[in-house]
Amino acid sequence: MIRGLRLNRRKPISDYHMHTPLCGHASGQPEEYANHALKIGLKEIGFSDHAPFVVKPLPGITMRMNELPLYHKMIEDVRTRFKGRLEIRTGIEADFIPGYEKQTKAILDAYPYDYVIGSVHFIKDWGFDNPEEREKWSEHDVNTVYRDYFELLRASARTDFFNIIAHPDLVKKFGHRPAQDITKDIEQTAKVFKETGVAIEINTSGRRKTVGEMYPVLKDLTIYCGAGVPLTFGSDAHKPEEVGCDFDKAVDLAKKAGYKEYVMFKERKIYRRVSL
Repeated sequence: MIRGLRLNRRKPISDYHMHTPLCGHASGQPEEYANHALKIGLKEIGFSDHAPFVVKPLPGITMRMNELPLYHKMIEDVRTRFKGRLEIRTGIEADFIPGYEKQTKAILDAYPYDYVIGSVHFIKDWGFDNPEEREKWSEHDVNTVYRDYFELLRASARTDFFNIIAHPDLVKKFGHRPAQDITKDIEQTAKVFKETGVAIEINTSGRRKTVGEMYPVLKDLTIYCGAGVPLTFGSDAHKPEEVGCDFDKAVDLAKKAGYKEYVMFKERKIYRRVSL
């Protein structure tokens, strides 16, 4: 057991969710993200840009396959520049697409990572959080969308591909809420996360979206905490100034949910537990 490390600080010291221009919808160079991290007092960051999409190319949304070598070189270069001042981890965010597990695994196995973030942005072929496909919500039953979403989260955890599950209630991004009680779905999801050993993140980017609140909502986060699911923090930064954004509020949310610590990753394993 790794003992909790208590630090006299209000904000987390690590941000594991940030992007690079290679995804096509982020701005700023990695060194700008690292500089801002130092400015606000972070000790460790991790880049986790969008892995190449396994179904078809998605320019402007994910990296292309031939950009992966450049992605890793960019991170290695910034790691060298900030050595001794800031720990920089190599991560990646990969979509879970049922039926494409073999292709996903091949991408993730091609390079060493400190952690892999799993995310669900698609229900079948519908990008439910894509602003360009927002109008399609009117074609779907919201209750069914929520249940399908959490079923996909559970399936993603069972693949054993991922260390962290991203924004675990992203389905609420545009403010759509189920009319039915989905507490049992969340409880089942938390049980699977605990059994498979994945962590979740408090993702502060929801405060910058239509929904206006973090992912996940307090009620869900309390269930994950009660199930013993580890916690990380991520800004989901797509601009340098978003690194560590609203982390003080994220700590408040974590404490309200009952969390006493968060975890940090290295070489695909939890290597440190930090007390809140």
